[in-house]
Amino acid sequence: MDRRDVLRAAAALPLLPVLSSAAFAQTYPSRNVTMIVPFPAGGQADLAARPVAQALERILGKAVIVDNRAGGGGGSVGNAAAARAEPDGYTLLMTLSSLAVLPEADRLFDRPVAYELSQFMPIARVLADPTLLAVPASAPWKTAQDFVEDARKRPGQITYGSSGPYGTLHVAMEMFANSADIKLLHVPFRGAGPALTALLGGTVQAIAAAPGTLKPQVEDGKLRVLGNCGAKRIASFPDVPTFQELGYKDVEMYIWAGLFAQNALPAPIATRLREAMAQVMTSPDVLKAFETSGSLVAYQDAPAFAEFVAVDSARLIAAVKKIGKVE
Repeated sequence: MDRRDVLRAAAALPLLPVLSSAAFAQTYPSRNVTMIVPFPAGGQADLAARPVAQALERILGKAVIVDNRAGGGGGSVGNAAAARAEPDGYTLLMTLSSLAVLPEADRLFDRPVAYELSQFMPIARVLADPTLLAVPASAPWKTAQDFVEDARKRPGQITYGSSGPYGTLHVAMEMFANSADIKLLHVPFRGAGPALTALLGGTVQAIAAAPGTLKPQVEDGKLRVLGNCGAKRIASFPDVPTFQELGYKDVEMYIWAGLFAQNALPAPIATRLREAMAQVMTSPDVLKAFETSGSLVAYQDAPAFAEFVAVDSARLIAAVKKIGKVE
């Protein structure tokens, strides 16, 4: 069959109706939705994802399945998987502020870049908490100054856990260490949950983590919080001073969680998700879940969230470049 025969045969085929993106959005979702969390259970992203997924299920009418796809430093494997997914609204990403940092870390080490921030479309910010420095309740340090003084006597001997190299928890601790002029020993894990388990088990001696991750352990008398990386004290830990109060003016770090889709997602589906998230973030069940955990809702719709990501990412990338190459 030559080219003319192929064209004649194609012309003879019946015309099939083509759904516009708006019409497609009216049928969305027609099947279950996957929400990738690029960390193990027990961390801030997982804490954000589960109440949100349950509320989205009620609104969208289809199951929203949380997929903890941990791996790589700071969540890079799950982030990259979401970036490569079809932009059809059936693969979403609930991730943390390290989303923008990890590509820069790849470039710093001359590694292939797993994904780019530009591949993602912000849908909604869910939480935005300052990171807190926590140690075991049995540790000798009662204050941040005790911790700093000991670290100066024993450079490189106090260990701390993180969710992976250049993840949010790692950057927060190195930001503090640089400002305090101390040297700590970094022990990376596959997520904040395993890092917290290591702290509780005595494998490491400190961690920087979100309030919601730490609060149950503090209430159980297992951990003590020494400092707050935010610009202001927070309601869940009102007696914990900020590092800026203590004289470490360069320390300001937040661990935010937000929902993303692929940048090529059709606008009507993005609108559907944004409208659904606006309902989710006023749901009494979601508000209660976050309040109980010690992480209050910090909702932003897509335009404000996109602007926030741009500003916060620039600050974090600058911090990573200052940290330089570390393993």
